[in-house]
Amino acid sequence: MSDAAQRPVGHVLVAADKFKGSLTAVEVAAHVTAGLREVAPQVAVTSLPVADGGDGTVDAAVAAGFERRTARVAGPLGAPVDAAYALRGGTAVVEMAEASGLRHLPPGVFAALTATTYGTGELLRAALDAGARTIVLGVGGSATTDGGAGMLAALGARLLDAEGVPVAPGGAALASLATADLSGLDPRLADTEIVLASDVDNPLRGPKGAAAVYGPQKGACEQDVALLDGALGQYAAVLGATLGGAALAAADAPGAGAAGGIGYGALVGLRASFRPGIEVLLDVLGFADAVSRADLVITGEGSLDAQTLHGKAPVGVAAAARSRGVPVAAVCGRLALSPEELASVGITRAYALAELEPDVQRCMADAARLLRLAAASLARDFLG
Repeated sequence: MSDAAQRPVGHVLVAADKFKGSLTAVEVAAHVTAGLREVAPQVAVTSLPVADGGDGTVDAAVAAGFERRTARVAGPLGAPVDAAYALRGGTAVVEMAEASGLRHLPPGVFAALTATTYGTGELLRAALDAGARTIVLGVGGSATTDGGAGMLAALGARLLDAEGVPVAPGGAALASLATADLSGLDPRLADTEIVLASDVDNPLRGPKGAAAVYGPQKGACEQDVALLDGALGQYAAVLGATLGGAALAAADAPGAGAAGGIGYGALVGLRASFRPGIEVLLDVLGFADAVSRADLVITGEGSLDAQTLHGKAPVGVAAAARSRGVPVAAVCGRLALSPEELASVGITRAYALAELEPDVQRCMADAARLLRLAAASLARDFLG
């Protein structure tokens, strides 16, 4: 056994996120398990795929025992899409990207000014119809920058221009918003706990806001960013006039700018509470119980880099494991963190697929086989 392992390992918990563009979190867990067992067939392995609120959140919940449900809702351009959510008892996990994500846009097509979160509101309503009274709203991977206005409209809000006509879908149209009436919001929301789960803490507006930081990823040019930022400001001003100063101040709250500002709509319109996505998902998925039986935790994601250090899934997993005295190793596609940076967040060592295949395209195409090799190497260090 390598010096990397500090105690005998009889039970391994694999709690990794997806390798974006290559493998889902469920597939990562399966290939890591296969690689471990090639070296240590006797080791007990528990798989707990994780997510931080973005793409893959519903899949992680289903892997942990939730039931997958599907609803027909409006996509980001208005065309219908089939969107999944997860349900267990009275708790639902709703992933906004299922309804309003970039993946629902045609290849090469962006709609930064007009994409809507209306379908996310419909997906929340479907969860309410199914009996959910606690809803985790995971946000990320959105095609939208409408501040959650579409979501609120789908749930019964009336957002009107100066002529009393509902504003058009999308963030740009919010520049003409004159009044907001939230009295028609689904009454079940008053008795529902909604948790906004996100891995970003951006405000709604400004240089670190939804339009400036994430708009270009959705096809927004410099002029579009300025238009969207101003429109979101008008949106916050109108909601502030309707709901009071706290609603206006919420534009600066952590998470308000998440996923094109849907965080703001959830915080103000749905009275959601904000928590880092990975913390919420670890609670929902039952990580505390799983890690209590583990001697080693393996986490990871596609790229371990500077962004990982700011609330991404591997850091959340490592923090939770470290608080219970369980050592953590990681697997990844690309490693851009020093051993010191890894150690600072509780990761003993990381194994990168790029070390086995430096060519990015080949590495991604052959990720499954390479991950099994990396896991076997990890097993020789920690389990051999």
